[in-house]
Amino acid sequence: MAKTIGKMTLTFNSDIYSQLLSQHQPRIIKTEEKNEKFLETVEELLSRSHLTPEEDALLELLVKLIEDFEEKHYQLNVSTPQSRLKHLMEARSLEQADLVEILGSREIVAKVINGELEMTKEQAEALGKFLHVDASLFIC
Repeated sequence: MAKTIGKMTLTFNSDIYSQLLSQHQPRIIKTEEKNEKFLETVEELLSRSHLTPEEDALLELLVKLIEDFEEKHYQLNVSTPQSRLKHLMEARSLEQADLVEILGSREIVAKVINGELEMTKEQAEALGKFLHVDASLFIC
């Protein structure tokens, strides 16, 4: 499978992805310890400036597994698109100014982060591509 970014085409390598799956062994999270381990892996992946298509797929899978675990076990602390965005920004050491080109203006970025404005589908997709996560994280 190939993914085109600008003029460059990235090819998904099933063998490399299989190696990543074997190394990290992602599965349904049942303990806090496993959740913490996967969170560490996610943060390590997010700290990189560029991910391979295989790493991106692993990241997306781990985020989904973590979300499922936390939704089930931490219902009092329900995450919102804003809290997810803030977490991802913190993990990547991003400032609001880093999102201006993606969301449109400083005012829009501030309103989105403060929960005063919901992102459009297009903004969520652009942000998802920028942060290497699924756009649905930013839509209610």
